[in-house]
Amino acid sequence: MQELAPELAERFEALGLRSRTVAHEPVYTVDESQALRGTIPGAHTKNLFLKDKKSRLFLVVAQEDTNVDLKTLHTRIGAQGRLSFGSPEQMRERLGVEPGSVTAFGIANDGEGVVTLVLDERLMAHDILNCHPLTNRGTTSISREHLFALFAAVRHDPLIVRLEADAADLASGQTS
Repeated sequence: MQELAPELAERFEALGLRSRTVAHEPVYTVDESQALRGTIPGAHTKNLFLKDKKSRLFLVVAQEDTNVDLKTLHTRIGAQGRLSFGSPEQMRERLGVEPGSVTAFGIANDGEGVVTLVLDERLMAHDILNCHPLTNRGTTSISREHLFALFAAVRHDPLIVRLEADAADLASGQTS
């Protein structure tokens, strides 16, 4: 068992949020995560830190097996024009994480409210959600209710949308 990052642990304690963190080797992809994490109940997430053509930032949190259509995602989340990946510098500044460690918990570090939080509607079907604990060296399980309490406490109401790509999107090869 691994402890949460101190800043995250303090916030969880102040809000009365419970979680469980399991340590593992660093993971950078969903495949690596599935191989190393063992059997942890609940929905596992993948995360995309994106920007639109007007430099608006988005943290997209999807169920790990969701096929996200990057070509049309901007229309689903209200972005201006096609999306591209945010820079490592923006990620560090806004989410307080390094590349490879993007997580829903990073939104707590966006004190200025610059990042739009987008959640995959498929995650709403699960009572337990699993995210990186601000590092890719662990998996933190938290109830959906407690995760939403964190979002509310840091004034980030998530946009919940269908992120699953349809058959035409999959055929085009533009998914993540």
